[in-house]
Amino acid sequence: MQLVCLDLEGVLVPEIWIEFSQRTGIPELRRTTRDEPDYDKLMKGRLALLAQHKLGLPDIQKVIAAMGPMAGAKDFLDDLRQRFQVIILSDTFYQFAMPLMQQLGMPTLFCHQLETDKSGFVVNYHLRMPEQKREAVKRFRELKFKVIAAGDSYNDTAMLGEAHAGILFRPPENVIREFPQYPVTMNYAELDAQIRSASERI
Repeated sequence: MQLVCLDLEGVLVPEIWIEFSQRTGIPELRRTTRDEPDYDKLMKGRLALLAQHKLGLPDIQKVIAAMGPMAGAKDFLDDLRQRFQVIILSDTFYQFAMPLMQQLGMPTLFCHQLETDKSGFVVNYHLRMPEQKREAVKRFRELKFKVIAAGDSYNDTAMLGEAHAGILFRPPENVIREFPQYPVTMNYAELDAQIRSASERI
């Protein structure tokens, strides 16, 4: 049995924090792990900004719902799910992703969890586990799945390396240079072709 694992942000939906920053006019929320490698420091800074601007989870979800998936993402995913078991592995949070998951037909998503207070303000975050993308693929392999994985950035490369076949989708140039072993795709037709090729090969 073959299984396809996809990253979410940058593959099926826009980068949520960057898009949220643009839509709220809060430039500091554009910071990602490329700017701050310490994820805990990055997230605590984000939570402080949300509190400062009095943005609760309902406000955030409303903005995220208005983003929508990337053009062509739902058709690509619908077709892929006809041929493979598909799991979305993401470092986002369920409360952020759910409005977008609904627009994608509710695919299976493994990600992290936010904690809110009674007023709906985000007060903390909880990771499912460290390196959850890589660990998930490792466990799928132990369950005798042949795994094809696709993602767009550094935090996906461990998952790609653990899979039987890894594919990059619209990656930045530095990732292309640093990980030349993975084929690079720039649109859904190319990604689909690489998945089909990997499926025949593994």
